[in-house]
Amino acid sequence: MTRFEEKFMPSHVMELPRQIVVGEKNIGDIGSFLQGLANPRKVSFVSGDQVRKITFEKVSRSLSKSKIKNVWHLCTSNDVESTSKTLLEIKKDKSDLIVGIGGGRSVDIAKMVAFKLKKPFVSVPTSASHDGIASPFVSLRGDRPYSIVATAPLGVFVDIEILKRAPHRLIASGCGDLMAKVTAVRDWELARDKVGEYFGTYAANLASMSAKIVIDNSKNFKKKPDVRMIVEALISSGVAACIAGSSRPCSGAEHLFSHAVDYLKPGTGLHGEKCGIGAILIAKIQGQDWKKIIQMLKNVGAPTTAKEIGLSSNVLAEALSIAQSLRPERYTILSEIKMTAQKAISLAKSTGVL
Repeated sequence: MTRFEEKFMPSHVMELPRQIVVGEKNIGDIGSFLQGLANPRKVSFVSGDQVRKITFEKVSRSLSKSKIKNVWHLCTSNDVESTSKTLLEIKKDKSDLIVGIGGGRSVDIAKMVAFKLKKPFVSVPTSASHDGIASPFVSLRGDRPYSIVATAPLGVFVDIEILKRAPHRLIASGCGDLMAKVTAVRDWELARDKVGEYFGTYAANLASMSAKIVIDNSKNFKKKPDVRMIVEALISSGVAACIAGSSRPCSGAEHLFSHAVDYLKPGTGLHGEKCGIGAILIAKIQGQDWKKIIQMLKNVGAPTTAKEIGLSSNVLAEALSIAQSLRPERYTILSEIKMTAQKAISLAKSTGVL
C-alpha cells in the first residue's frame, strides 16, 4: 500500500442516532420525546399484539398530550412478504415518523419500512434481546439470510421497567448477541491483515468494550441481571456499527453460523442464543478464550449447548459448513479453513456445545 493510499482511505457514511433516552417508568414521556426529536403531526407504530396491550394506553395518552396523531400496525412475522404488506399499510397513513415498539421483529420491520418510505425511524425496544435496537441493520426472513443495511434510528427511547418485565430468556439472548462482538472484532482484524479491508479502531474498541463490561460483571447476574447495563451495552455496540459504516464490529463468522441455522431450520432458538453458541465455536477456532464466553452465558442463564435450543448435530454441522458461503465476500476465520461436517462435530464436542 502506498503512502497516498494510506492517507486517502475510501469514505463511508456514519449515520448516528440523534438522541438516546434510557429511563425507568418513563414510557409516559414518549410524546414529548418524539415532539422534541422531530415534531411529528402523525406517527405510525409497528408492534406485536402483546406489546400493544402493555403500552398502548400510556403511549396514546402521552401522544395526545403532545397533539400527535398515531396509527398502530400489528406485525406477526418478519419475513419479506409480511414486511411488504406492512409497508403498503403504513404508506397510506402519510405519517411523518415510523416507530418500532417491541422486540427485534417490530423494530426491524419498522426500520425497514422507514428506510423504504424515506421516513425517520425511532426505536422503542421492550426487550434487550439483540443490538438491532440502535444499529442501521435489519434481519428479515427471505432469500438473503443475513443482515442488510436499512436506516439508523433518529432516536432510541428505552423504559427499563418494561424491559425488566420481558421474559428472562430475551435478556439472556441479548447477552449472547454481545458475545458475538468478541469474535466479530477478531474476524474484522483478520480481514484487515489478510485482504486489506478497512478497519475502524474506534468502532472495534467500542464493540469490544460493550462485550467486556458485561463479561466482567456477569458474575453478579446470576441472581439478578443488570438490565440497564445490558441494554446500554447493546446500544453502544449498535452505535459501533453506525460508526463503522458496516456491521463488521458486531457481526462475523458467528452471525454467519446463526443465519445458516435460520436458513436450514427456521425457528431454531433466538438470534442472540444462536450467536452466543456460534461465538463459543468460532472463538475456539480463532484461538480465543472460549471458556470465558461459556461462563458469561451460564452466568446470565443463556444456552451454551445445541440441545438447549433444539439444534440437532446434523443441522449444526451443516450450518457451520455452509456459513461462509452465505456471504463469501466477508472475510472471516471460516475463509481460512475448509470446514466439513466432521470438523464441525469435533469442534462442537470439544467445546461442550454437543
